[in-house]
Amino acid sequence: MDITKFVVDFRESAFLLGDYGSYRAQLSRRLRIVRRKLGRATPKNAKYAAKAPVTAEEIGKNIEALHLLLLTSERAWAQAMAMKASHSEDNADKNITGSTRSHIVSRLHKAVQNAKQIVDLVGDTAASGATETDVLEAKAYVYALAGAEDFEKQAEGIKGNNATPQRWNSCLTNFSAARIIYSALLKSTKKDLFKDVLAGTTDPSIRYAAYQSRIPRTVGVPAVARKFFPKNDEELLQAVQRLDPAALQEEEAASSHSQITWRGRTANVVDAAIGQALASVDTASSVLDQSPTSSTSSKDRANAYDDILIASQDAVDATRRAIEELEKEGVDEGDARMQDLRVTNLAVNYDLISWRVGRNRVLIGADDGLTFPPNPPQKPRRPRKDGKEWAEREEPTGRKLARLRERIALYDAILQSIDSIKELRGAARDTGFISELDGQRAYFQALKSLNLSHSYAFLSTPKQALALCNRAFSLSSQAASAPRSAAASSSSKAPRLGVSEEQAQSLKQNLENLNSHYRGVVALSQLSDTASKTGTTNAAPVVERLNEYPVSGSVDLKNLVTWPPKLKPVPVKPLFLDVAWNYIEYPGRTQQVKAPEPEKAQVKEKPAERPQAKKGWFSFGR
Repeated sequence: MDITKFVVDFRESAFLLGDYGSYRAQLSRRLRIVRRKLGRATPKNAKYAAKAPVTAEEIGKNIEALHLLLLTSERAWAQAMAMKASHSEDNADKNITGSTRSHIVSRLHKAVQNAKQIVDLVGDTAASGATETDVLEAKAYVYALAGAEDFEKQAEGIKGNNATPQRWNSCLTNFSAARIIYSALLKSTKKDLFKDVLAGTTDPSIRYAAYQSRIPRTVGVPAVARKFFPKNDEELLQAVQRLDPAALQEEEAASSHSQITWRGRTANVVDAAIGQALASVDTASSVLDQSPTSSTSSKDRANAYDDILIASQDAVDATRRAIEELEKEGVDEGDARMQDLRVTNLAVNYDLISWRVGRNRVLIGADDGLTFPPNPPQKPRRPRKDGKEWAEREEPTGRKLARLRERIALYDAILQSIDSIKELRGAARDTGFISELDGQRAYFQALKSLNLSHSYAFLSTPKQALALCNRAFSLSSQAASAPRSAAASSSSKAPRLGVSEEQAQSLKQNLENLNSHYRGVVALSQLSDTASKTGTTNAAPVVERLNEYPVSGSVDLKNLVTWPPKLKPVPVKPLFLDVAWNYIEYPGRTQQVKAPEPEKAQVKEKPAERPQAKKGWFSFGR
């Protein structure tokens, strides 16, 4: 029946073009259409007559009967929200009291009553044809509306002197039931629809009601929902546990992340949502470590980072929301909670960027792009028409340059990520941390210059390749001498932002050798250019005149070999064909005796007699 999808789609389509008032008008138009389809509309100029209530059998036969009740409930809810929104625009500095408050609550009460009717009808699964999931969605919809009604009864109203925090318990119970059901549906169906419902209204309402109930912020929204869930409803409890057995179990992993350490400083995790996100990061990290690396491609290994990046982003978002809440409350920066959140914010942001860099390093290659191995030659799938095998061809220069271009883009992304770490609040004050980041940036900058030199080498421009290689060598020296510490180290074996000393030294040694190679290539090209200008290229090089004894001082050291090398035939040992073997009798060779040919009957054939030629003109003779 997709009750949640029907409601969410109607709300989203209306809010894209208007507000709650336009949503209510749209629902009224849709209601007239549905009543006309079901035969429940009052004809024009006819007296109104009450219609019979909708039954479960009608819902089983026609889904429009269920839509009729949903649209009626949604219209009442939209009217209440429209009145609340209009009051906030006109009298933003005043509370909603008196008849306006009563009207809003009455509209929400009507929406709840219509939703309860839906639960009663859908609960008769034999007649309505609904599944257990449909019943749970209907109950979650009722609890969400009932929680909104209780919320409006308590929020922004005039509170007496004897008002206690327990007045919010009813609101927490309804919203907690809705959250547990939607969470179970999310785990069961894997639909992002339920995640949007939780993040949109349910979780913020629970957080505000918990704050009014004086529940500490260190208690997360899931823990509050499990505490206030109506466990006395055995039918609802069993239905949720059948859908998700762990829906009401405590999360032990989240409780273990009560502190976070960053560069020798320990900070308390003041928000439970941050602890749960950190627990998700550790779980995703362990899964990433267990994933195979040898038998999978680089793209598959990079895709394995998606879960840990999502969990890290959730930790960053939870930390930012906690900081914003404290800032709204006017908490001073010197407060211990704010100081802990600043340290946590720097740590989780560094972890997120570090995982992003690790994903890019996996895409570049196992050695961070230090080498550039050629792609294995690929043969066409279709066989040749003549039946022969396809000849293996070297990878074209254009494809090599395309692969190098992809690497350069990944290096640019890594460098931008490192620069974004420096812009984090609190990072610039730590000079040692900035020095480590500069060393890591020099390492990846050197690798970028190295790959750029490869591209110029493929284009036969050795001078530019030598300049870039020399630049990379100077950067690698800076990376090798940069300080290193285990400030943000992790037990994960997957690549991250950290660069080991062995990697930096290996890069430096490789660039030193490559630098010497490019110097030789440039020297040879300069000698070749000089020889072409002086005209000595016509003479044979010394390597081809080694059989001649050189006269003292006559050796041309600028013409040792042919450079650049040219394609020419190479002399090899000649091939002799022993033709005499067929005609000469060699000792030890058995002579082959030819079998006598059978005598053929010699039959003398008489020559055919030719007719005597006639003489004379035109055979008349003379």
